[in-house]
Amino acid sequence: MVFFLFAVAAVITVIAAVKLSTYADVISIKSKWGGLMVGTLLLAGATSLPEVTTSLTAVFLDNPDIAVGNVLGSNMFNLLIIAAFDLYYRREKLFSRTDVSHAYTASLGILLALLVLAAMFIQTEASLFWIGLDTFVIFAVYIAGITFINKKTGNSEPGQEAAPAVEDETSPSYATSLKHAGVGFVIAAIVILGAGSMLTITGDQIAVQTGLGSSFVGSFLIAASTSLPEAVAVLVALQLHNHNLALGSILGSNLFNVILLFVSDAGFLNGPIIASSNPVHQITAGAVSLLAAIVLFSVLRGRKKDFHFYPWPSALLILVYFLTSYFIFIF
Repeated sequence: MVFFLFAVAAVITVIAAVKLSTYADVISIKSKWGGLMVGTLLLAGATSLPEVTTSLTAVFLDNPDIAVGNVLGSNMFNLLIIAAFDLYYRREKLFSRTDVSHAYTASLGILLALLVLAAMFIQTEASLFWIGLDTFVIFAVYIAGITFINKKTGNSEPGQEAAPAVEDETSPSYATSLKHAGVGFVIAAIVILGAGSMLTITGDQIAVQTGLGSSFVGSFLIAASTSLPEAVAVLVALQLHNHNLALGSILGSNLFNVILLFVSDAGFLNGPIIASSNPVHQITAGAVSLLAAIVLFSVLRGRKKDFHFYPWPSALLILVYFLTSYFIFIF
């Protein structure tokens, strides 16, 4: 029965994510935000709702390993998603069709991942009230970084997409009003929140039945299931030729996921959550840093007109992901 419920929740998540991405495409075209900011903030936050539910539920169950593993594992899986689609749509050269401003988001992602990695090694018990100083620093850097990115990209023209510069009168984006898209986006986000919660609950039960540990479960099984909305969001965005929306949703989701460590720490009353987690998460945090660096290289490399072996960064990213999965499994 639990496997059936997991499958139903996955299907509902996919359907809701398709709607979410379609409405986000309308908002990016018809509002002043553009694909970069809609993907980085709006769509990224909505598709990360299952991660919010998972982390807070894990804290309530006094299981910091699932909370931390879910955040880091989801970030790894999200980067795997963009690499896999880049290889699948390699003729379009995804990274060459996105705004160079994504380099700011990718750089902030690397910085946050390195801060998490440092916190994993230090494992400090220093706290303010019961919240670890390490997660306070991570949260402060996130706020400062997002503020900087908004200032740097705020003066650019909205909706700078490589694909159609004007609305196609036969497209769903043209037929849907901005108000309707906004309401639909909120409804789809709520549905994803509920379906994502069911994915977490059933995924945890499946993990118990199979005998896998909390660290591995949090980093991969639950992380992959809660990343379904991001995968569908990227697919739909690419089918709509909205490359900025696709990349922005992944990079933005990873930024949003990292601050969940602060949120989870605030709900975890038994001391700093990072210090209470398994050291094996150091491997995941290091892998996230390396994968984010590969994505940053791809974004900057995408500015060039001539490409030699274009797919190799994404292929390397996928290789690193599966090697990391193996190491965490054996440890």
